[in-house]
Amino acid sequence: MSDLRDGLPIEEWYASNDRPKPVRDRYAKLRRLGELGVEPFAYSFDRSHTLAEALAGWDAAEAADADLEEGPRVQVAGRIQAFRDMGKTAFAHIEDRSGRLQVYLRRQDLEDLDAALLDQLDLADWVGVTGVLFRTRSGEVTVRAAQLQLLSKALRPVPFGKVEEKDGERIVHSGLTDIEQRARQRYADLAANPDVRGSFVTRARIVSRLRSLLDSEGYIEVETPILQPMYGGAFARPFTTYHNTLDQTLYLRVADELYLKRLIVGGLDRVYEIGKDFRNEGVDRTHNPEFTMLELYEAFADYERMMDMAEHLVTETARSVCGDLLIQYEGREVNLAPPWRRVTFYDAIQEFAGFDARAADEDELRGRVKETGRLEAETADRSKLLDIAHGHWVEPSLTNPTIIYDHPIEMSPLAKPKRGDPGLAERFEVVVGGMELINAFSELNDPIDQWNRFAAQAEARARGDEEAQGLDEDYVRALEYGLPPTGGLGLGVDRLTMLLTGRSTIREVILFPALRPEES
Repeated sequence: MSDLRDGLPIEEWYASNDRPKPVRDRYAKLRRLGELGVEPFAYSFDRSHTLAEALAGWDAAEAADADLEEGPRVQVAGRIQAFRDMGKTAFAHIEDRSGRLQVYLRRQDLEDLDAALLDQLDLADWVGVTGVLFRTRSGEVTVRAAQLQLLSKALRPVPFGKVEEKDGERIVHSGLTDIEQRARQRYADLAANPDVRGSFVTRARIVSRLRSLLDSEGYIEVETPILQPMYGGAFARPFTTYHNTLDQTLYLRVADELYLKRLIVGGLDRVYEIGKDFRNEGVDRTHNPEFTMLELYEAFADYERMMDMAEHLVTETARSVCGDLLIQYEGREVNLAPPWRRVTFYDAIQEFAGFDARAADEDELRGRVKETGRLEAETADRSKLLDIAHGHWVEPSLTNPTIIYDHPIEMSPLAKPKRGDPGLAERFEVVVGGMELINAFSELNDPIDQWNRFAAQAEARARGDEEAQGLDEDYVRALEYGLPPTGGLGLGVDRLTMLLTGRSTIREVILFPALRPEES
């Protein structure tokens, strides 16, 4: 492997005039640290408190002694976010995940080497500080440094932006605003933008809350294959790979559904999985090729039970992470409080598109859908035309969570026919904030019917529909062993995170979204 970077030895690369001056200056300081005998990239640091814990410790000590002048001794660490050198003294603000703390550095209080280290510090360096807490004349809780340790020298500046105090509130104006750069360099985005860190902490809390809710309902968390010999469970084009030892083409799963229902056959009567799915599709505001889904299946349940479960999962998660069911999303006020409105698929199209899609023949339906400008309307079958109509007229019109139920049977190859109306499927979707959030069924458990629907899908695929499902003979064999009545539900974790954090695009809630290759 070459030790060259852009044709230069790495040390020369950093010092080259082709590098921005801040990078050259930081590299020069790195060299100086070596001359001083300072390790610029530490192995560890024995932290006694997070920054938030240090501040809480001061508050507790001050509450016990109102005349407190000196608080507890702490060992804290963080990234330098602000630095003001005034010669004999310096003030810095350091940040960790928990918060922000001021550091007071007086050269005469430090060992000689620590004092010399001050001149080599830059914004974004990681430091460890040991000292006692006190309150400055301006009222800010601060650690008076007795020892200073460099933990990691940052060779690139982090674009922190500006910080201002307004009406007692700290407002951060990011120096990193380009959406493409933020998604591509998420490490810099997280370092520069505390609110971005907060969004991903909230995402973790959302997943944790969903998991705890299902565990409390008696569901078992399981793991099913990501590499599959036959993909299914959704209309999607898969990613394809090849296993050399097995001499077999495999697919990244497009859904967890078919394996989870195999487990219901086997007697695990309530199961769920939170995991990655992969679809070889376009990228837009609500789609990324790699995304996270929660899928759950419950024996002896139907789609009515799943409607109640959908309300329960979303409202309890929102209550936990937002503290309220009235939230703001995309400039709209969204009321998540149950009961949610319920409207049939065809009634929704009638309401928002102004025509009776069920009564319309295929030519009329095609003509209506052509009005949307979708190019595939010319060759799409009835199922696809209905899907386009729903996505164009209905979804954008819905702000509060709405259950759209009783879809056409041809759109739902894994759902049971509706009792009393076999032209419809016992299926529903939850639409909120203009996007689909949940898809759920009374699961089809008749192996003969399932075989026929798979066969119809295979014929559609042979005619060129790349998103049609294949014929999964093993899944049909599993149904032949007996799938009890079952309700199933899939919830988009990324989209729920968008909703509850107020983020407008899916790439803002995925740490490392799919992007085009970076230009040199």
